[in-house]
Amino acid sequence: MHSLPRFSRLPLLNLRKPIASHHIKQIHAKLIITALKEPSYFAKLIENYCFSPSSLNTQYAHLIFKHFETQSLFLFNTLLRCSKPKDSIHTFSNWVSKGHLVFDDFTFIFVLGACARSLSLSTLWFGRQIHVKALKLGVVSNLLVKTTLIHFYANNKNIFSARKVFDEMTERSSVTWNAMIKGYCSQRGRAKECCREALMLFRDMLNDVSGVNPNDSTMVCVLSACSQLGELYGGACVHGFIEKSIFGPEHDVFIGTGLVDMYAKCGNIDSALCIFKLMSFKNVLTWTAMGTGLAIHGRGKEALELLDAMEDYDIKPNPVTFTSLFSACCHAGLVEEGLHLFHNMRSRFGLKPQIQHYGCIVDLLGKAGHLNEAYDVIIEMPMKPDAILWRSLLSACNVHGDVAMAERVGNILFRLEPPKSSAHMPLTSEDYVALSNIYASAGRWQQVEMVRKKMKLKRVENKPGRSFIRNINNHLDGL
Repeated sequence: MHSLPRFSRLPLLNLRKPIASHHIKQIHAKLIITALKEPSYFAKLIENYCFSPSSLNTQYAHLIFKHFETQSLFLFNTLLRCSKPKDSIHTFSNWVSKGHLVFDDFTFIFVLGACARSLSLSTLWFGRQIHVKALKLGVVSNLLVKTTLIHFYANNKNIFSARKVFDEMTERSSVTWNAMIKGYCSQRGRAKECCREALMLFRDMLNDVSGVNPNDSTMVCVLSACSQLGELYGGACVHGFIEKSIFGPEHDVFIGTGLVDMYAKCGNIDSALCIFKLMSFKNVLTWTAMGTGLAIHGRGKEALELLDAMEDYDIKPNPVTFTSLFSACCHAGLVEEGLHLFHNMRSRFGLKPQIQHYGCIVDLLGKAGHLNEAYDVIIEMPMKPDAILWRSLLSACNVHGDVAMAERVGNILFRLEPPKSSAHMPLTSEDYVALSNIYASAGRWQQVEMVRKKMKLKRVENKPGRSFIRNINNHLDGL
């Protein structure tokens, strides 16, 4: 191991890039030998230890704080900021019970930020306790603490608590508005309703008397809401606002990508292509959004041509890019092209196919009527197939009237255990109904009755269908 010259060690702490593990230890030893007690040096040490991949170095970071001459809140906050989310939560939990430290605004910002990045019911419960603690200490009045609270609640799918914190704020920055709008856009349950709330909140932001202006992050979130709602008119209005108030979208890769995604998903693929061609810089997300748009519109060959163009621009496709391209092949019925691309994923692009890619291939083969080949793909895949894969094949059996294969797949689906996280939920009816419909199409009414009796015996709920129509006031109504 090469040692560093005596006086060249400490300046390394100010480097932005990570320091080698043995150099960190040399610096640590130097601080001990020279009896330097400057907290800023030890804070840098903690930061470098935490960013090291070694779990042993993480323990060193904790020991630095624990054995420092005096219990320093600055070092404690640094430890919370730099540790992994679960470690930060555990550290705060240990020290809050001791009562030796008086926490400040930064303490709560860092620990709530950790809770926002560690999503679980237990984290939500713990974050609520931190919220109460912050109220007792009177630090919730801090703008950044409240904004982080909104981010925490929204990330943990408690959008109602996030909105309550937002509504109680007397002062809001653009970051606060963005946190709330992004929170609405990120909700998967009640997605349509939440996206409408996001657009209404954006309107309130424009009319707010405090004069906070939307920025590029705001516009990306708003475009995402329009995309999820299929609001072409609203998305076009947002596009006009961006052109007039901020800058041309072709100069910002994130806004440009958002516009490509919005126009493609709202049915205007030509506008999406126009924005895509005007953009001066495109990243892998831009190419993927364009590929997804072409896939949705059944323009499979154009989507595949994007892959060659990406290589010309030295942009490496990611797993989501391939999902989009496989989807394009499915929509356009390009079986050979899709299989060729699948086999080239690893050899040409160095990407290992994931379960969603196998799902696309099963869908591709199933729609083309190659049911036995699709079944073989599921059986031979290196990971355990999930219910979604089998349902895709069952749907293909329904389309092509293959009762024998449908029976085999249906029985596999019935044997699959539901995930532990949803064990308390009622069993879904879609597998039973799909198999029942296949039997009915083949005129096998005895088997139809058998499936229906099994549904009653297991108390499987048959959910009614629901559709949306746009009324004269340009609102979506559910039926």
